[in-house]
Amino acid sequence: MKLGVLTVLLGDMSLDETLQYLKSLGVQQVEIGCGGFPGTAHADARKFLEHTELLDAFLDTIKKYGLDIAAFACHGNPLHPNKDIAKEYHEQFEAAVLLAEKTGVKTVVGFSGCPGDCETSQYPNWVVTAWPEDFQKIKEWQWNEKLIPYWKKMCGFANEHGVTQIALELHPGFCVYNTATLLKLREAVGPTIGANFDPSHLFWQGIDPVAAIRELKGAIYHFHAKDTAIDPYITAVNGVLDTTKFSEMADRAWVFRTVGYGHGEEEWRRIFSELRKIGYDGVVSIEHEDGLMTTKEGLEKAIEVLKRTIIYDSQQVEMYWA
Repeated sequence: MKLGVLTVLLGDMSLDETLQYLKSLGVQQVEIGCGGFPGTAHADARKFLEHTELLDAFLDTIKKYGLDIAAFACHGNPLHPNKDIAKEYHEQFEAAVLLAEKTGVKTVVGFSGCPGDCETSQYPNWVVTAWPEDFQKIKEWQWNEKLIPYWKKMCGFANEHGVTQIALELHPGFCVYNTATLLKLREAVGPTIGANFDPSHLFWQGIDPVAAIRELKGAIYHFHAKDTAIDPYITAVNGVLDTTKFSEMADRAWVFRTVGYGHGEEEWRRIFSELRKIGYDGVVSIEHEDGLMTTKEGLEKAIEVLKRTIIYDSQQVEMYWA
């Protein structure tokens, strides 16, 4: 596995400054936002496609520091019921695929999206309960009329342009949010769809990352290193379904933390050992969303933990003792 960083957290620095800093910390690969929620601080896919001189300068800077691009990130909601919003996210994702083609990158990271409950909806409707039966009808409509047709089309588009892996982040609020929903979509549209495996979104749902990794063998295309701390007292009273603003950290049932501040190193050793068992040898990309630490402190602490817990060497082990 390779130590990486989603460079969005350093969006206030230039690409040159960002790569110089990351290289000094021992980072090996970068995941670069090029549209959608991750923004365009270090790469703007649509601008790069229109102005080749910008793309050339971008690639020269990457080469200067000897870092590899693990993936382009373009998280958004291309299924948003507001047609203008959906169109914008869709066009940005297509541009990310075309940028990946021009740079030889095989993986684009994003969200599955979430539609409304009918053609005239204005806002997404995330279905997470089986009853009343209205929700079953909404879920069937979303999957059969929106989600599956869209991603079938996008998988075809990606494959035409040399992108073989669309890594969808298992993220609540979108149709693909856990192991079962990722596998359901993958079965419906094919193996171009895989997981961006981010334990932080699984921890608070009560999912054991190790069990999920086993279930997703062969379908994990990317990995986000981010932690979650669950407040046992708030959870004991109100559970984990929490709409309290992220800024009100003291009142939330759970909050995102930098690696090692939600779960100890033993948990991360379990995770990386399981990834090794299933043959994952991709990037471990740090995503910093810790409201208690500055960006650089949180990043550097995460790197310290990951350097001790990632299994770097992918060589076949010669079991001389067996």
